[in-house]
Amino acid sequence: MRAVGIVLAGGNNRRMRELSNKRAISAMPVAGSYRSIDFTLSNMSNSHIQKVAVITQYNARSLHEHLSSSKWWDFGRKQGGLYVFSPTVTPDNSNWYRGTADSIYQNLLFLKRSHEPYVVIATGDCVYKMDYNKVLEHHIAKKADITVVVKDMPVETDMERYGTVKMDDDGRIYEFEEKPMVAKSHTVSCGIYVIRRRQLIELLEKCAEDGRYDFVQDILIRYKDLKRIYGYKIEEYWKNIASVEDYFETNMDFLKPEVRDYFFKQYPDVYSRVDDLPPAKYNPGAKIKNSLISSGCIVNGTVEDSVIFKEVYVGNNCYIKNSIILNGVYLGDNTHIENCIVESRDTIRANSYHVGENEIKVVVEKNERYVL
Repeated sequence: MRAVGIVLAGGNNRRMRELSNKRAISAMPVAGSYRSIDFTLSNMSNSHIQKVAVITQYNARSLHEHLSSSKWWDFGRKQGGLYVFSPTVTPDNSNWYRGTADSIYQNLLFLKRSHEPYVVIATGDCVYKMDYNKVLEHHIAKKADITVVVKDMPVETDMERYGTVKMDDDGRIYEFEEKPMVAKSHTVSCGIYVIRRRQLIELLEKCAEDGRYDFVQDILIRYKDLKRIYGYKIEEYWKNIASVEDYFETNMDFLKPEVRDYFFKQYPDVYSRVDDLPPAKYNPGAKIKNSLISSGCIVNGTVEDSVIFKEVYVGNNCYIKNSIILNGVYLGDNTHIENCIVESRDTIRANSYHVGENEIKVVVEKNERYVL
């Protein structure tokens, strides 16, 4: 593909509550064996983008560990490859990234040293499958300056956490609102953009000169009447992990056969870093119903309508329902977990009872076990 990729994976989100205390949102575990960023990196690889930069900042340790080898996404190559950029103190600049545009601007050398004519920019906190070549073809056909991937959301969706757009009959975006209090449209930006590389460099340099740092506010919204900005509408599955409720709902979607079939049995594939773990073990008395159980787990109790991540131990007479248990959790005997997300590496003592009543409860025990 005639494009380089940029994955924005440095942000934090207070709507994720305790779950973002340990990791960046792009490193959130999804569907038992994946991380959120895997979906974007797999899309880049499957679209034959050979040179990709991941820009990290907030709580990036686990994300850097996950990206420590580029071979899992087929980026281990002589030409191109996977680049990971974090804020760096230099003689000219000691600032952290002050916004999405600033994060790309501080790594502008990556774009200037590239030769591909186009850039695909995507966030690392969305779950979806996409061929970016189709977006690029649409971009060229419309003679657009910037193309934004958009999606129509259900009427009942809380629009406060999205950027909404309005398009004319030709698909040109003439109105763009970022996180509106009262939404005038239910068409949202998916945080995926295609733009010519030289034009992106010019826009970023102009933003820096004017002391502006945000890609949406200071490029998309500011230039919407000056540049040809078009929307590329998708109908397929797309979810943004923007809150605890979004994260819970996204994982629960993978309990639906049609969603699992779409992501795991239809080409192209989704790739992730592979851990050398034994298969899950179900001891006598274990009962599993409509759940995902990952490798390295040992199950003794009952698990219903839940997603159990890697290396989880479920004790005797445990009852887990409608919950997400993250990596490396130890659940003591006679534990009851319902409508909860249990943070990774936690040890839940025997006879514990955790139930989310009116909202999803995040269970964090202050007795972390030091395991890899």
